[in-house]
Amino acid sequence: MDILLVAGLWLDGSAWDEVVPELEALGHRPVPITLPGQGDGSTSATLDDQVAAVIDAVDAAPGKVLVVGHSAASSLAWLAADARPQRVAKVALVGGFPSDDGSEYADFFETKDGVMPFPGWGPFEGADSVDLDEEAKQRIAAAAIPVPEQVSKGVVRLRDERRYDVPVVLVCPEYTPAQAKELLDAGQLPELSRVKHLEYADIDSGHWPMFTKPAELARILAAATTES
Repeated sequence: MDILLVAGLWLDGSAWDEVVPELEALGHRPVPITLPGQGDGSTSATLDDQVAAVIDAVDAAPGKVLVVGHSAASSLAWLAADARPQRVAKVALVGGFPSDDGSEYADFFETKDGVMPFPGWGPFEGADSVDLDEEAKQRIAAAAIPVPEQVSKGVVRLRDERRYDVPVVLVCPEYTPAQAKELLDAGQLPELSRVKHLEYADIDSGHWPMFTKPAELARILAAATTES
């Protein structure tokens, strides 16, 4: 199965470089997506541009796909399911949850000169980055791509309730499945509360398992293609 890989803020398609060969060895065709404004040299990209890039990748696949969204890009994966509910076999959300309709995509940090730069590691101290050594942190920060403000402050628009028929697996890195369920039970994940087929997968990592646990992450994603 084609597995579309969409990394979160400040990352391009190369974030999946260590996951790709692992998925290929498991018999799948991974498709890392470099989002407009996050690796193509554009600073004027919008959220709609990024959504269109993911939908285009869904449309280009020969059959149904697994769409993987990491962190903030969990919303992009969910928007793809909303746009193409009959083409998306399943959505995997890695360390993130889909925003609800009408909310801003990822207005989390200060913007400057029309972009939201990587804020440094301060906001990610603790469980998020516990498995990253200093060398890895420096490498990730050096490669971080400022996110266009029109992306981070873009408004999420969901239109097709058939998205709730698309199975979802929550891959839980810096938090546990039990903690994710607590958020769900507390009403903090309104989109996921209506999903008809919701699974959980635990991975013992920080927020960026594609860098620290690529083989394990690949196994979880491969398993998601066969589970209902």
